[in-house]
Amino acid sequence: MAAPPKESVRVRLERKGPVAVLTLNSPPLNILTAALLRDLSRQLTAATADAKVRAIVLTSGLEKGFAAGASIREIVTMGAREAERHGALGQAVTLQIEACPLPVVAAVHGICVGGGSEIVEACDFALASDDATFGQPEINLGVMPGWGGTQRLPRRIGPQEARAWILLGRSITARAAHEHGLIWKLVPRTDLIPEAMRLASELAQKPPLALAAAKYAINDAIDRGETKGLAFERRLWSQLFGTPDQREGMSAFLEKRPPVFWGRDDWSRDSQGFPWAPRILRRTPAPTPRLRRIRRRKPKP
Repeated sequence: MAAPPKESVRVRLERKGPVAVLTLNSPPLNILTAALLRDLSRQLTAATADAKVRAIVLTSGLEKGFAAGASIREIVTMGAREAERHGALGQAVTLQIEACPLPVVAAVHGICVGGGSEIVEACDFALASDDATFGQPEINLGVMPGWGGTQRLPRRIGPQEARAWILLGRSITARAAHEHGLIWKLVPRTDLIPEAMRLASELAQKPPLALAAAKYAINDAIDRGETKGLAFERRLWSQLFGTPDQREGMSAFLEKRPPVFWGRDDWSRDSQGFPWAPRILRRTPAPTPRLRRIRRRKPKP
């Protein structure tokens, strides 16, 4: 028998009959720190190892919402190598949810953005209350989704809508998320957990081996090439760390002010190491010296 997991105040695990309920509980907003991600991974492992569990509900115990994104304070000063390791941790958790042989139902209310949205995108079903808001706002921080958002979201809601979510970085209402297919069912806030439990209980009555096999077959049909795509996403995401736009975007977020992004003054230099660099470098003149540009780009008071 597997040893019980260490008690976690950040992620509670409670079994209700054949359904394991995992509750994110890290005030004020379930910011996805490395510690919270590791706790979630441990509790997912514990739930999956329990032979009496046949379905999982993932929800939040906080009034404000399901989950915000990664901890900006934790990652703002990271360089590419540190970001690569952190991205690998976030991707490992979303992959664990996706590869879990048990069906995973997300019950979402309130704020669900960034890494929170990426966790929902990895679940088999997502129910949301009408007060939920979704989004991939990473572009506003000078980076991009790095925990599977660029790979799963286009498959879930289509490439054009995914471009709008990722490239514009806007907040998305629960109704719009439902219309585009990320959310399976929209319910009143008071009915959210009961509806999620009803769905999970129905799934728990199905033959577990057949259910797992069907889940894996569906994932294979829609996610071929995902492993390669996730590695590509993680490489691009981590390369953005240490760039002027990443530093400015995240600093502005922490300082609660609008960011002032660099633009393309040093495009050829800043593009080195990215997939588009060879084409750009052949056509772009020598970059403007960094110090001169910094003087010129000071934000207005």
